[in-house]
Amino acid sequence: MTAELVRGQNHPLPATRLEIRVSAGRPIVAGATLGDDRGRVRGVEWVAHPGSPTLPGLEVSKQAAADHRLAVDLDALPDTVHRVSVLLALPVGTGAPSSFRALAAPFVAVTGLDGTEIASYTITDLDAESAVVALELYRRQAAWKVRAVGQGYAAGLAEMLTDQGLPQAHELAGAINDAVAQGSARSVAVPPPRPTDDTRVRTGLQGRTATDPTSAPQGQATTDRAAAPQAPAAPAATPADPPSASGPVDYTHPGRRPTTAPPPPPPSAPQAQPGQAARPVAGDATGWSPEERLYNQVWGMFEDLARTTAAYRSAVDFADSRMEQELDKVLSDPRSRIGGAADPAREAARAKHADLVDRARAALDRDLAQLAAEAEVVEPALPPAYAAWHSPVWQAYRAPMEIPMALRLGDLHLPERVSLRIPLLVRLPLERGLWIDSGKALTNHATDSTELRRLAVDTAVAHAARLLAAYPANEFQVHVIDAAGAAAPALAPLVTAGVLAAPPASGAAGVSEVLAKLTQRVDLVQMAVRGGAADALPPDLDTAEQLLIVNDFPHSFDDRAVTQLRYLADEGPAVGVHLMMVADREDAAEYGPLLDPLWRALLRLTPVPDDHLADPWVGHAWTYEPPVVPHGSQILRRLLEQVATARRNGGR
Repeated sequence: MTAELVRGQNHPLPATRLEIRVSAGRPIVAGATLGDDRGRVRGVEWVAHPGSPTLPGLEVSKQAAADHRLAVDLDALPDTVHRVSVLLALPVGTGAPSSFRALAAPFVAVTGLDGTEIASYTITDLDAESAVVALELYRRQAAWKVRAVGQGYAAGLAEMLTDQGLPQAHELAGAINDAVAQGSARSVAVPPPRPTDDTRVRTGLQGRTATDPTSAPQGQATTDRAAAPQAPAAPAATPADPPSASGPVDYTHPGRRPTTAPPPPPPSAPQAQPGQAARPVAGDATGWSPEERLYNQVWGMFEDLARTTAAYRSAVDFADSRMEQELDKVLSDPRSRIGGAADPAREAARAKHADLVDRARAALDRDLAQLAAEAEVVEPALPPAYAAWHSPVWQAYRAPMEIPMALRLGDLHLPERVSLRIPLLVRLPLERGLWIDSGKALTNHATDSTELRRLAVDTAVAHAARLLAAYPANEFQVHVIDAAGAAAPALAPLVTAGVLAAPPASGAAGVSEVLAKLTQRVDLVQMAVRGGAADALPPDLDTAEQLLIVNDFPHSFDDRAVTQLRYLADEGPAVGVHLMMVADREDAAEYGPLLDPLWRALLRLTPVPDDHLADPWVGHAWTYEPPVVPHGSQILRRLLEQVATARRNGGR
C-alpha cells in the first residue's frame, strides 16, 4: 500500500533499485545531488542534472519536462554517499513561470521497477520559490528511507545548491540553465489551457501523470470485466491542439521520453532531415537494460492508446450531449416551433456536432498513426519472450541463462483501430494463475463447443511452450492433469518432446497423486521460507518453478481435490507453483460459490478473440487476441525440441 507522506514524514524503502516519478503539469527541471554523512555535496561531480544526467547509481532527465522518471540504484552509490536529494527547479529564460505559485502542486512518487508505488508526496504551500528539494533518500543504520522535504528557495538553483554546501553553486546553476536552454526544443510542450466548449473535443497522447497506471502490478493491468477490482478513476484526458496541416507528425512521446539517450542508429539507418519529425526508436524508454526499456515502451504504448481513445470517446460523448441540449432548447421555445427558426437551429446544432466529432477523430487518427509507426519498429526488436510466434527471432532461439522480465500472452486492441495491436506482457514469475476459457461464454463465436475445447488446449500448450522457453534449462517443470484423456492429441507436442515432468495424469487416482505432490511441495517451501531454513529442504525436492495444467475441470475432482486446487491457486505462486486451468466455468456450477475465489484469482484468457478484458483505470473493453502459431509452421515443435536438448546438455 502506498504511503502518502506529508512534509517531514519518512518511510522505509523495501528495495534499492527504484524509480522516482515527478509530475508538475508544466515543464520543470529535475535533478539530484549526493550528500555525505553530514548531508553536504562535495563537488559538481556529485550533482546529476540535464548537462550531466548520469552518476554511479543515479540517472536523471536530460531536459525540462512536465513529467520525469529518475532511476536510482542505491547499492551502486559510492560508500561515502549517505543521502540522495531530489531537486526540482523552474527553467530560466524560456518564458516559464518565475515561481511555483503559478503551477499546480508538484507530485513526487517513489516506485519499484515494476511501477508499484512505495511512497508519494504532493508538495503543497509553495509560493515565490523557483527551486525546491522535493524529497531525500537517506541511509540510517544500513537501511534506506525516504523523507518528504518540500524545502523551497526563492533565489532558485544557486541558493539551493549553496545551502547543500556546494562551493561552485552559482557556476553549476548557470551550466544547468544553459543545458536546459539548449535542449528546450526537445522539451515537453506546455499543456494547453483548460478547454472551453469548442475545444473539449480535441484529443492527444498524454504523458504519464501522478496517477500513472503502471503503479499497479504489471500483468494485472487488465482484468476480467465480470470480476474487475475497484480502481481509482482514470486521470482526465488533457486536450491537445488539432493536427497541424503544415508539418509532419511528431513521433516523440512526451510521456515516455527516456532518461538516457537511446543507442544511436547504425550508419545505414535513414536519418531524419531538418524540419522532419523524429523517427520512432525501439527501446526508447526508461530502463537499466534493453529488455527493460522495451518492456516499459510496450506498456507506455498501451497507456497512450488507452488515454487517447478515452479522450476521443469523451469528446464524442460531449458533442452528443451538447447537440441534445441545443435541440432541446430549440424545441422548448414555442416561437421556434411555430415559426421557421427551428430548422436552421437544428441544422446549426447538427453541423456543430459534426465539426466537433470530425476534429476529435482527426486528433485520434494522428495519435493512432504515431503509435502504429512506433509499433512497426518495436515489434521486430522484441526478444523471444515478448515476440509473436511469427517473429524471425524464434529462428535464432537459444535457451536463456536468466529469466526474462515478462512473457507475452497475446495481444490487445480497441475497435477504433483494430490493426493496432499492443502485446499483453505479464511479469515473471507469474503472480497469478491463468484460466483458459473453453466453454459456453464464447458461444457468440462461430465455433462449436468441441472445437472451442480443442482450441483452448492448443492455447494452453502454446503458453506452456513459451514459459518453458523463457526459463533456463531445467528451471521450469510442467505437470498435466487430463482426467478423461480428452486432450491427448493437443498435448502431443509436449509429450513427444519429453518436456513434461511426468506423463499426463488421468483418472481420480492420477488427479490425487499430482495434487498431493504439489501441495506437499508448497507446504515444505513455505515452512522453509518462514523458518529461514532453506537448507533444510529435502535433497530430492525439485526447486524449479512448477506449472500445473488442468484440463476438463471438474471431471474426476472430488471435494478434497477442489480444496487442494484452491490452495495451489492461492499459495502456490509465492513459492513457485503456478496453475493453468482449461475449463468452462458453467461446468463447475455444481460447486456453487465454493469456486468463486478460484476464478477471481486467475487471469481469464480465451482461445478465440474476445473483448472480456477491461483495464481498471480507464475501463475500456479490450479485445484479447490469443497467441496463434501460424498455420503449417513447425516453430512450436522445433522450440520444444530445443528446450529438451538444452535440458539434456545442461543448458546448452
